[in-house]
Amino acid sequence: MNDRAVKAGCRLHPGDVVQVDFSLLTEENQPQAQPVDFEVLHEDPSLVVINKPPGLVVHPAAGHADQTLVNGLLYRYADMAALEGGRPGIVHRLDKDTSGIMLVARTEKVQAMLSAAFKERKVRKTYHALLLRSPADRSGRIVAPVGRHPVHRKKMAVRPDGRYAATVWNILESFRNGFCFAEIGIETGRTHQIRVHMSSLNAPVAGDTLYGGKPDKKSEVIAERQLLHASTLVFAHPTTGKECRFTAPLWPDMEQVLRQLREHSDKGFF
Repeated sequence: MNDRAVKAGCRLHPGDVVQVDFSLLTEENQPQAQPVDFEVLHEDPSLVVINKPPGLVVHPAAGHADQTLVNGLLYRYADMAALEGGRPGIVHRLDKDTSGIMLVARTEKVQAMLSAAFKERKVRKTYHALLLRSPADRSGRIVAPVGRHPVHRKKMAVRPDGRYAATVWNILESFRNGFCFAEIGIETGRTHQIRVHMSSLNAPVAGDTLYGGKPDKKSEVIAERQLLHASTLVFAHPTTGKECRFTAPLWPDMEQVLRQLREHSDKGFF
C-alpha cells in the first residue's frame, strides 16, 4: 500500500493506493502433501469422515503454514489436490483444540453440495463439553448474535451487530467442584459459537483460557486445552441421499478428566 508492504488488518484512509501482487500466489504457496496423524472413520469416492485430534489446525493460516489437516488430507488422498482454493475439501471446521468429527469432500461437486447443506442448516451437529460452571438452567436454548470482538481481534463476542447464532444445551452430570458435563447442539455454525455462548451464560468451556475457562489454581482438575468434542454428525449423503450418522467417543484426555471428576465427586473430595 502506498509503495510499501503492510500487514493484514491495516486501516485504510482516503487517498491510499492498494496494490496486490498475484505472482506470489504460486504453487509453492499452495498446501503441500505431508504425513499428518488423524483417524479416518469413513471414506468413499465422494467424501471422508475423520476424527480430528486436539491440537491439529484444520488448514494453513498465519502461524500454521504446514502440518495441518489439509496437508494430511492431500498426503492420503492425492485426488484432493485438484480441488480449487487453499482449503481443498474443507466444508466446515473445528477450532485447533477442539477434537472430534469432521466431514471432508473429495470432489468439487460434493464440496459445493456439502457447503450448501451446512449453510442451509441441513447438517446436525452434537458436541460434548466439560464446563467450568453450570449455567443457571440445566437445559435451554440461547439465541444471541456473534461477531468479532471490538477490541480483542482473536476473540468473538455476543454483540448486537453480529450474525444470528443459536445454541441448545443439556447438562448431563454435575460435580461437587462446580464442573458439569454437557451435551450441546448448534443450529448455526459461527466461529467460536459454543465457546462464546456458554461463556456468556457464565459457564465457559473448561480449559478455554480465551473465554474465561481456566480452572482455579487450587483446582485438582487439569484442563490443558478447551474440553470440547464434536461427538456426532448427521447429514444426507450428497450422492445417495441416504442419511448418514457418525459418532466419535470422547478424546482420551477429556475422558480422563471426566473420570477424575466422577471419582472425586463420589468420594467427596471436592
